[in-house]
Amino acid sequence: MWIIDAMTKTRIEAFSDGVFAIAITLLVLDLHADLSVIHQWPAYAAFVFGFLTIGVMWVNHHHLMHQFGHVDRVLLFLNLLLLMGIVFIPFPTALIAERIRGGDARAATLAYGCTGIFLAIFFNALWHYGAQGRRLLRADARVREISGITRSYLPGVPLYLTGTLLSFASPVASACVYAAIAVFYAVSNTFFGKEPSG
Repeated sequence: MWIIDAMTKTRIEAFSDGVFAIAITLLVLDLHADLSVIHQWPAYAAFVFGFLTIGVMWVNHHHLMHQFGHVDRVLLFLNLLLLMGIVFIPFPTALIAERIRGGDARAATLAYGCTGIFLAIFFNALWHYGAQGRRLLRADARVREISGITRSYLPGVPLYLTGTLLSFASPVASACVYAAIAVFYAVSNTFFGKEPSG
């Protein structure tokens, strides 16, 4: 297996941070120079929601990468695919802001859900590939944190799939599920970082 040195791991983290920063900055492009806050409230709400969502993903990505002592070529590509999903987030977020009150709300929430499913798949793939058999983990990575990250990522795909399917019945309810998922992942590191009982 081609193992890359720790310096390259630092470069991956720096590149990832840059992509997260660009994605979070793109959100502001959907705000227009209009002082009518009431008229633009969906855009402002989408900005706050998108900012917090990408911010939570950045925190969790940082926590995940901290567990790795080194990386290999497969992990590089898995991380690159994850970042592709991250930088795409502003697009479906803007769609929801523009169309949540109109006839295309279902398409907007479907687009966001599919993006969430993609991200959940690659967060899982990145973590499970690197953590399986402690393949790429630091020698001092704690079992509690390893199991906590593993358990917190498992519900990702089912949760986003639920929100996506719900969009067929109620786009507003679907958007609320996506917001709840963001809250879940904001606290999951603390909750799932505990040692399992029993």
